[in-house]
Amino acid sequence: MLRIPLSDLPADFRARALQWAAQFAHCAYYEHNDLQHSAPGTFGRMLAVAPAAPGAPTTLAELPAYLQPEPGQPRPVFGFVTYEVKNEIEALSSQNPSGLAWPAVHFFAPETWLRWQPDTLEIHGRTSGVLAAILATRVPEAALAAVPPLRPRMPQAAYLAAVEAVREDILNGEAYELNLCQEFYAEGVALDPVAAFWRLNDVSPAPYAGFLRYHDHYLLCASPECFLTQQQGVISSQPIKGTRRRGSSPAEDEAQRRALLHDEKERAENLMIVDLVRNDLARVARPGTVRVPELFGTYGFRHVWQLISTVAADLKPGVNLADILRATFPMGSMTGAPKIRAMQLIEQYETNRRGLYSGSFGYVLPDGSFNFNVVIRSLQYRVDTGYLSLQVGSAITYDSVPAHEYQECLLKARGVLEALNTVISQA
Repeated sequence: MLRIPLSDLPADFRARALQWAAQFAHCAYYEHNDLQHSAPGTFGRMLAVAPAAPGAPTTLAELPAYLQPEPGQPRPVFGFVTYEVKNEIEALSSQNPSGLAWPAVHFFAPETWLRWQPDTLEIHGRTSGVLAAILATRVPEAALAAVPPLRPRMPQAAYLAAVEAVREDILNGEAYELNLCQEFYAEGVALDPVAAFWRLNDVSPAPYAGFLRYHDHYLLCASPECFLTQQQGVISSQPIKGTRRRGSSPAEDEAQRRALLHDEKERAENLMIVDLVRNDLARVARPGTVRVPELFGTYGFRHVWQLISTVAADLKPGVNLADILRATFPMGSMTGAPKIRAMQLIEQYETNRRGLYSGSFGYVLPDGSFNFNVVIRSLQYRVDTGYLSLQVGSAITYDSVPAHEYQECLLKARGVLEALNTVISQA
């Protein structure tokens, strides 16, 4: 391992490092944006690369063996789980079309990985020539190519009708809450993924942000939400349910925060998902240890206030990451409740596969601790086909007003659209 004082590195070192790393077929970057003060948890700042990933798992069933390193050679792994892994966990299917075609699961062991500590940078794995290569990397001028207006996969009228249909399902006892999502997309887009990520990160900084390359597939992520984190046998999940726009003045901003905190509909949405997460974690927890350290916390981000709760538990001995994912995935904040019926209705009402959206992106460290986000406020992009996808959603309850839910989707899309300097087509 190499350890370099951060004071010895140029101010644009992270930009150079990601530019260098993005040449590898497998690249994962995790960014917390120094937002510890405004969010209940964050990613560690890390960057991992590998030219190939032999034996990489493509299913949950293959994951435990991959996570077992050679004796005496602990290693981190980096990767993702798509929403479609639900089909491996439950008797479900995905029939809707997709322009993305991610593998359901992918993790890789890095050839080289960088970890930022408060005052130093650590370089692990293959270290020879890495620092020199990064310092020699030129960061191109941050100029984004023109991105055409994004087209709705589900026209506004169809979305409003779907919300009404979901409300009827709720009235009939099919579900209590359903997270209904929609896609805005463009085709034939020539995008510089690294430049687009930094633009998104500047416009919409988040504590669970990240950049991912898997061959020709890219994820540019500005997520505020933690799915699962585990340290020293304590597992936590921090579901987000409840959104308000930021105010234009300090007084209006505080009024918006208080309105969110005291909104009965938003609190009910959040509480339903907290109960679902408590039930999920109980399946892998020591009896009697599931707890809620924070209920209805209000946290401010660049464009929105969010209502965030924290659920924690002590893990049973002997459970592995695949066991935990089978008990908890997909995250309740992106499905609704009850979870299985909600996912069946999602397949019925949505018009595309989610792919990595509402899946999870994260890492497992050599000591067994791990951290995974919820993939929201993100772009999925295929450089080989030019397919660009932005997906957003909102939680539907019986009290939902369809037009308000549509506006919430647009609010959540705002940061990504600003980063791309584009709009949503009304055609």
